[in-house]
Amino acid sequence: MTIDKDYVLNLAQEILKIPSPSGYTKDIIARIKSESKAYDLDVHETKKGNLHLRLEGTTDKEVGIAVHVDTLGAMVRSIASDGSLKFTAIGGPLWPSLDGEYCTIKTREGKTYSGTLLSTSPAVHVFKDASSKTRNPENMMVRIDEVVQTQEDTKALGIDVGDFIFFDPKTTVTDSGFIKSRFLDDKINVASVFGLLKALKADNKQPKPNVTFIISTYEEVGHGSAHIPEFDEFVAVDMGCIGDDLTCTERDVSICAKDSSGPYDYELTTLFKRLATKENINHAVDIYPYYGSDVSAARRSGHDFKGALIGPGVHASHGMERTHYDAVKSTIELLYHYLT
Repeated sequence: MTIDKDYVLNLAQEILKIPSPSGYTKDIIARIKSESKAYDLDVHETKKGNLHLRLEGTTDKEVGIAVHVDTLGAMVRSIASDGSLKFTAIGGPLWPSLDGEYCTIKTREGKTYSGTLLSTSPAVHVFKDASSKTRNPENMMVRIDEVVQTQEDTKALGIDVGDFIFFDPKTTVTDSGFIKSRFLDDKINVASVFGLLKALKADNKQPKPNVTFIISTYEEVGHGSAHIPEFDEFVAVDMGCIGDDLTCTERDVSICAKDSSGPYDYELTTLFKRLATKENINHAVDIYPYYGSDVSAARRSGHDFKGALIGPGVHASHGMERTHYDAVKSTIELLYHYLT
């Protein structure tokens, strides 16, 4: 099979830089729509903003493959008396990893302002608890890079409750093949899916099942793929977990046997494991203790299908994440063999 490494990495870096916390995904969906024009896909956008990309197969079998473009983020909760911002979380960021990070505030009128996410005890020369204070939304603030001293000063900028706060992803690809960035979960697999599409096109391969790629927009808040077409099999391609007693590394494709929503389909999970072994694809089978996926959301909505979860091993999830191109390549390879 032919995988275009440069294409996958370049697309990943581009979309990682497009802000898209849950609830604000219109810009990245527009970019994905544009990318879809290079392939023979039927494109449909749902009312909630998910994108369905359908690729015809050679049989009557219906398969769904879900990746999500929405990320973690924050929203303005209130404006403090000194003009700084209090915020509410979107999804579950690892707050200590965000202390001191740059961010962007976007108003409903389209204005943007830069800022920094900080503890409310940000200076060791002033606050005795600067190092020990718990990092969470109650104990943190956004310092705006504008001359503001009062609540009224900040309101005069057009900033208001409900405005989105985007965190700097700090995307870097190293010469050794590591991809490190915030929000690899799950934008790296949006790039993987397009790497798969390009490989199928380059090899003149048509998948056996009819495939609908679902680009979901509310996965981080639990209902990304709650409403889907009817599939025989539905596969979430999301980040694989690393750490504790898990066996996956940043160079493997992870196959999840069970997460917090329960076991995944036995036969389909076994198929992925057998395919990975047969094709000599670096892989691991693991259990994710604190995890849910687009398959989980669809199950809770009552859809009837065989469900599975795979994806590249990602270290430090919901913080400064890192994976390796080898894991991305293995994910594409496993999907390729599954569909063909």
